[in-house]
Amino acid sequence: MNPHTPNLDSLNPDSLATLSRHLLAALADAPAETRRLFHGRGRCWPGLEQITVDWLQGVLLVALFREPDPEALAGLQQMLVQLSESTAWQAAGASAVLLQHRYVEGSTSQWLVGQAEAQRIVTEHGLRYQLDLGVKQNMGLFLDMRLGRQWVQAHAAGRRVLNLFAYTCGFSVAAIAGGAAKVVNLDMARAALSRGRDNHRLNGHDLSRVQFLGHELFKSWGKVRSGGPYDLILIDPPSFQKGSFVLGQDYPKVLRRLPELLAPGGQVLACVNDPAVGPDFIIDSMAREAPQLQWRERLANPPEFPDIDESSGLKALLFS
Repeated sequence: MNPHTPNLDSLNPDSLATLSRHLLAALADAPAETRRLFHGRGRCWPGLEQITVDWLQGVLLVALFREPDPEALAGLQQMLVQLSESTAWQAAGASAVLLQHRYVEGSTSQWLVGQAEAQRIVTEHGLRYQLDLGVKQNMGLFLDMRLGRQWVQAHAAGRRVLNLFAYTCGFSVAAIAGGAAKVVNLDMARAALSRGRDNHRLNGHDLSRVQFLGHELFKSWGKVRSGGPYDLILIDPPSFQKGSFVLGQDYPKVLRRLPELLAPGGQVLACVNDPAVGPDFIIDSMAREAPQLQWRERLANPPEFPDIDESSGLKALLFS
């Protein structure tokens, strides 16, 4: 490549100018609830493929997924500071910028603007969630699953729900808000489940209808079965979790168990968010492991998550 030709897959003055214009426009019409403002990872903006920006109702969370060169990083930081001095920033009621370096082990973060805060409460679809800022790789709520949680809330009334790989129980909060009779959450990360309890309490939910199982799934089928059968099963695993879950080999093992867990007429929402894995992986795996269940539809992803390849984004597939 000619040394004077800008690298289209890295931050450069042109791409930073594009990002600045996008954020100024987004802040001028700031969402009332938490939302992604810029999704570079969908590869729709050359040079910005490794950056995302989330609106946490006052805090702008900027995540870098690959280390930029020092000049580009300085340019990004300068642009964000200038953004905080704009009239759009003031009109939006913004107060802070948090820059997260996701390419660093532990995802170190720095507060570029405003006061540091470890936790923040945000709202989505009228529900409240507590987020962790600046200390963990993931803040506690995956924003691309917004419409999935909305679907669960709309379809949970009177149903017994199993929430596998529950994390901080976003699906569970949505289900109880939608009138679920009971939700069983399972995740091996007890700290995440503890935050899930906090999220339910934030919304004034009756915790007698919610169960939290801090166990590894493949060693806990007996406990999972004892709470069933379930009318709705939610599966949203990590792509890889060292020592406990590998998508390609372990997802089919979960699907294999569905017939013994699902009540007659029940539904399954099976999700995967690995860009390298398309929807056919789940559809074909379900056909092999639980052929009684038929694929019905793929839930739409939020419009704020555009992607040049729809198979790369979040896959949330409904079976019954």
